[in-house]
Amino acid sequence: MAVDAARHPAVPVPATRPEERERRRWWLIALLLLGLALTVVPFLWMLLGSLKTQSELLRQPPTWIPESPTADNYTRLWNRLDFPRFFWNSTLISLLITIANVVFCSMIGYALAKLRFAGRDLLFLLVIATLLVPGTVTLVPLFVLMSKLNLVDTYWAVILPAAAGPLGVFLMRQFMLAIPDDLLEAARVDGAREFTIFWKIVIPLSAPAIAALGIVTFLPSWNALLWPLVVLTSQEHYTLPVALAIFSRGQFQADYGLLMAGSVVLVVPVIIVFLLLQRHFTQSVTMTGIKG
Repeated sequence: MAVDAARHPAVPVPATRPEERERRRWWLIALLLLGLALTVVPFLWMLLGSLKTQSELLRQPPTWIPESPTADNYTRLWNRLDFPRFFWNSTLISLLITIANVVFCSMIGYALAKLRFAGRDLLFLLVIATLLVPGTVTLVPLFVLMSKLNLVDTYWAVILPAAAGPLGVFLMRQFMLAIPDDLLEAARVDGAREFTIFWKIVIPLSAPAIAALGIVTFLPSWNALLWPLVVLTSQEHYTLPVALAIFSRGQFQADYGLLMAGSVVLVVPVIIVFLLLQRHFTQSVTMTGIKG
């Protein structure tokens, strides 16, 4: 061993120079600032555009700061679109879809993670496989099904198809795998029933995953356009995205000011929900997948 050490002396690893570390640090800051700009600039353009007139929005070259800021677009959004009705429709549908996903995805995730039954792994693979199916493929069969059930042009036609998404099942299943089995077995030994274990032990421990599930469910249901546009036929049932898509089209061109104001209103609730639940969302993403 001593001879080998003499023949092959250890080569010292040069330390990273302070100048090189500082250069890498500034490159990282520059990349992060670029990513921040790419994220924030469209929202800033949308907000400023909602305060412009239609003629200023169509001006070439475009202007950043409104020359004569006006709230007329928001006034027309409130009056022309029957905004309270459409906002209530969007809120009701999104909340019911979110609640349904929290309930059903939690139950399915618990069964796939902690209960033993024949075909469990195959069932989980089928759930994952549905993530690969584009939503447009099921559009026509889903509409036919809703028509057979006499649910077309009702809130339920939008809520029921999205009541338990495969992404939510995957998220809850992966999170619940990290819950110790010994804790559940101890509760069973003490005589607790399966629903009691699920409700009083698993659900409180899964609060971060439930918060994350609420975010990833509320966001697409709030912004959904294609399926509600297809299945909702009367104006009284329109959601806000559907109403904006229909009523912002003028005779010759789109009403961009109205679209900008409506987009701002659509974004605000999503940002509020994310800010309220971001801590739990980050914790859930960190813990999900700890166990395979």
